[in-house]
Amino acid sequence: MPKTVVVVSVPKIARLIDHSLLHPTLTDADIAAGLALARAAGCASACVPPYAVPAAATALAGSPVAVCAVVGFPHGTASNAAKLAEADAALRDGASEVDAVVNVGKVLGGAWPYVEHEVEALNRLVTSRGARLKVIFENDYLADEHIVRLCEICTRLGVAFVKTSTGYGFVKQPNGMYSYKGATVPHLKLMREHCGPDVQIKAAGGVRTLDELLYVMSLGVTRVGATATQAILDEARSRGIGDEEVEVEVKAINGNDGGGY
Repeated sequence: MPKTVVVVSVPKIARLIDHSLLHPTLTDADIAAGLALARAAGCASACVPPYAVPAAATALAGSPVAVCAVVGFPHGTASNAAKLAEADAALRDGASEVDAVVNVGKVLGGAWPYVEHEVEALNRLVTSRGARLKVIFENDYLADEHIVRLCEICTRLGVAFVKTSTGYGFVKQPNGMYSYKGATVPHLKLMREHCGPDVQIKAAGGVRTLDELLYVMSLGVTRVGATATQAILDEARSRGIGDEEVEVEVKAINGNDGGGY
């Protein structure tokens, strides 16, 4: 069986990562430290809650690291007007990327005109400011048919990215405990298959190691939401990946054909 390889460097890996600073327990000091890490590493963006956008814009000014704000996070249940107001404020405060959660209940109920109207309005606002929209599906709650339909809608509307998960879409299990899978290989393949070539894929939730990142990259993922950014970059350097691009073999991940990581 032929080997799968990807061409990477430490800077290229960093540019795949949206460094996630979204846990509700993070203090201002925690967020400041995370922004400093994202800037030093040269990440694609730092993803922050709306109230932290001004601080992120200040901390990342003059760097190539984008400020990414979340909207309707994490449940997607805010009204259209509230999501638009939240996105508008984030863009005025300095965000250049917006990760917005769909209304999952409307998706599950088949209210597709509502869903399409919401995504269209958000995309129109975001792109009018020269920014990019990522639409978060929260795949743990959805069947394949819902994911396919969302991909078709986002392709038709010219959305920049579709994103698997918030990282907080916990599903109640039969034993009463809550868990989530996040970005799974079957869902990433499904999204890549059903999105147009101009729509990029963001894997979020459960990508915590270098091998996991390289694996999803080999599937066509161009952005990864991660909290383990420093550990991933440290692992890359420890394995001989440096600032120049090299070919790296993609390793099989246990369970990578059926579940999360």
